[in-house]
Amino acid sequence: MGPADGPRASAAPPHAHTELRRSLGVWSAVAVLVGSTIGSGIFRVPSTVAEATGAVGAAALLWILGGIVAVAGALTIAELATMYPRSGGVYVYIREAWGPLPAFLFGFTQLVVIRPSALGAIAMIFAAYVRTFFPGLTDLHVRIIAAGAIAVLGLINYRSLVWAAVIDNVTTAAKVLALAGLAAIAFMFGDFSGGALAGPIKFSPLSWGGFGVALIAVMWTYDGWADLTFIAGEVKDPGRTLPRALLGGTAIIMLVYLAVNVAYLFVLTLDEMAGSALVAADTATHIFGRAGAAIVGSLVMLSAFGALTASMITGPRIFWAMADDRLFFKPIAAVHPRYGTPHVAILLATLLGIAYVSIRTFEQMADAFILGIWPFYALAVGAVFILRRRHPEAVRPYRTIGYPLVPLIFLVASVGMLANALVEQPVSTLIGFGLILAGVPVYYIWQRRR
Repeated sequence: MGPADGPRASAAPPHAHTELRRSLGVWSAVAVLVGSTIGSGIFRVPSTVAEATGAVGAAALLWILGGIVAVAGALTIAELATMYPRSGGVYVYIREAWGPLPAFLFGFTQLVVIRPSALGAIAMIFAAYVRTFFPGLTDLHVRIIAAGAIAVLGLINYRSLVWAAVIDNVTTAAKVLALAGLAAIAFMFGDFSGGALAGPIKFSPLSWGGFGVALIAVMWTYDGWADLTFIAGEVKDPGRTLPRALLGGTAIIMLVYLAVNVAYLFVLTLDEMAGSALVAADTATHIFGRAGAAIVGSLVMLSAFGALTASMITGPRIFWAMADDRLFFKPIAAVHPRYGTPHVAILLATLLGIAYVSIRTFEQMADAFILGIWPFYALAVGAVFILRRRHPEAVRPYRTIGYPLVPLIFLVASVGMLANALVEQPVSTLIGFGLILAGVPVYYIWQRRR
């Protein structure tokens, strides 16, 4: 019988030979999700959105729409997470619904593009803001600091998931409170008369094509809502914990992002936002003067370090799940006999992240990440339709609220973003799709080797 052929369908998918310790509760699960999502994007993307839309109402609509899409994805993916509460998350759902080849392509893309790009991009942001306090640092120093941060967090994850979760809990709570504090201070002490909200609110963007491209950037800041599923096999009471953490964490992120963007618009004009590479720092400078840049620099470092911690927790579990299914080298599925961690997979992710920091820029890593992940998110959310039809009797501790409308909202938005990217940015989009399809011959070579 398959994994969803009977009343015990949620126990484990096929080929699950190894188990990881279930040690994360609901608060740690929420922290992993929020920590993975809130990184550097909220400090960079608002200026991109302002420039692309040229209208306050259109900019606000993008952030609201991005939140709706992320919540729709979380509402849907929660059903699959409770059906298959095993580490690997999106990889597992794609395999169960679409078969081993698409699942392999997801893991392959994670291996060669997405995960090392994510680790490298976040680490580079953290290291770049160290320059705020040590302006004499060179580009080489920044890369060394970024690589060092990845290495340290890799070793902590190697030793203990609980240790890594404690760091993630602390940094996530601190950065959420700090962002909320920044928004509150802007409302209390900022000059409303000089901000974008003091003028007329226009909803028509400069172009709808640019609006669609800006939505991709917004969704990058929301990315991380599915990362919790990668460690589903290490969450206590997954039938209850995973839906609560997925929905609660995504709601927290949406509220924080909306509050911070309103704070930016409260203090800055739209042109100031569009021309600012450091919109959060400029907002703080308007309120605190020169000390504002140092305050925001500390906040960005904290936020990026927390996101790097969460990404180091979640990413290696994909490689572990692939190896456990024998779609990757079997030693990668090893579980440390003493620490109970997927230590070989963690070392692999650590080395890949360090390698990408050494050879690629932030922009190259961010672009590769965005274009590589969304086709697979669409496949994972679409899996809920296939699995409901294929295995209606399977145990589902949680069922998607608003089905089928909620997953359809996510799918329409995903397909629309990718189609718009193909029209507006054909070269980079085709390169991204080409990298994904490069995994097809690799899959057949691997199968033949087996």
